[in-house]
Amino acid sequence: MIRIGQSIDIHQLVEGRKLILGGVEIDHEKGLKGHSDADVLLHAIAESIIGALGLGDIGKHFPDTDPQYKGISSMILLEHVFRLMDHEGYKIGNIDSIILAEAPKMAPHINAMRENIARVLHTDISNINVKATRGEKMGFVGRKEGIMSQAVCLLLGKDQ
Repeated sequence: MIRIGQSIDIHQLVEGRKLILGGVEIDHEKGLKGHSDADVLLHAIAESIIGALGLGDIGKHFPDTDPQYKGISSMILLEHVFRLMDHEGYKIGNIDSIILAEAPKMAPHINAMRENIARVLHTDISNINVKATRGEKMGFVGRKEGIMSQAVCLLLGKDQ
C-alpha cells in the first residue's frame, strides 16, 4: 500500500534561542520559539508521516502542554514517529521538504540535515530532499519574523 502525507509548520524567530533545523544547529542571532527545540523542518516532516498514517497530527502525539517535551530535540520526536511508521508496516518512499527563511543561508547545512533525517528514518539519503527559499522581503518570512517549513512524504508498505 502507498500513503501520502503533507504538513506545514511555522515558528516565530526570537532572541535567546538556538536555531535548529533538520537537527543541525545553525549560527544565527535568533532561534525559533517553541515548547521543544522548535525545529520547523523536522516538525513538518514528522507531521507529514503522522498524517500519511492517518494518526492525527504532531500535537496529538507531542502536546505542548506536556512537560516531558519541554526543550526536547525534535530528532527524538522524529525517532518516535519512525517507530509509529515501522509499527504500522510502512517505510519511507521519499520525502520532499522546503524551508522558507529570509536568513540565514541554508545551502551550507542542507546535506547535514538530509543525513540526520535519513539516519533517523532508516532510509537512504537519496529518499530525502530538503530545499530552501527566501521570502524576498515579503510577509513574515521576508521580514525575518519567523521560519516556515513544508513537507510531503510518500510511505510504502514494507513489502514494496
